Amino acid sequence: MRSVDLNCDCGEGFGAYAMGDDAAMLDIVTSANVACGFHGGDPEIMAATFAAAKAKGVAIGAHPGFPDLWGFGRRKLPFTTGEIERLVAYQIGAALALAAYAGHRLSYVKAHGALSNIAMVDESVALAIARAVKSVDPRLGFLAVSGTKLEAAGAAEGLAVAREIYADRAYTDDGLLLDRSFPGAVLHDPAEVAERVLAMVEAGAVISVSGKRAPLGVDSICVHGDSPNAVAMAKAVRLRLEAAGVALAPFAWG
Repeated sequence: MRSVDLNCDCGEGFGAYAMGDDAAMLDIVTSANVACGFHGGDPEIMAATFAAAKAKGVAIGAHPGFPDLWGFGRRKLPFTTGEIERLVAYQIGAALALAAYAGHRLSYVKAHGALSNIAMVDESVALAIARAVKSVDPRLGFLAVSGTKLEAAGAAEGLAVAREIYADRAYTDDGLLLDRSFPGAVLHDPAEVAERVLAMVEAGAVISVSGKRAPLGVDSICVHGDSPNAVAMAKAVRLRLEAAGVALAPFAWG
């Protein structure tokens, strides 16, 4: 039986402000990418999210992004590659500390938002992120968008790499994410998304908006936790995959 990971972004609230239904998502997914305080999250939310994930048998990863609470980490900020390396290392350190505090084990790192989008096509930024992971703890896994510079950078730095695709995002014919500024870039119908995800898993390829298939590795599937119908979408994806004989399980990192 084929096995894939199902991940979502969690812990992205801040202070009194909530973002997404983490409790419900943690009942569905197998891995949780937890914000580290820069684009979202804070020590209270991080500790609580890590503890909840442990209680539900969900693997946890650090989800570092740009220091951009106002823009939710989705704005491109003019940092040097050296600065990016250090801000990523800083956030991984915070995640390691709060995970240990909660009694859970941090397993991997996945870049967030604009930082990830830049690194998908910019080798120098992708390598800066991978170097930060390796410097802090080379045993950590690297969850990278499939077929991008991130995947290549993780491999180049000798990290254990898992390749992910997005359930709720449209793709270009080049196998890259369609920019959120374009109509149809974000998908909303759970049933449609679930069928599309199954087709991509079975084909080992991402399917673009034009129907073109780009052969890429599919180890993990991401559902954005901040989407209005994120819970329904994650549930639909899980049920459809399991009905087709695809098992859902987190990676055995390290």
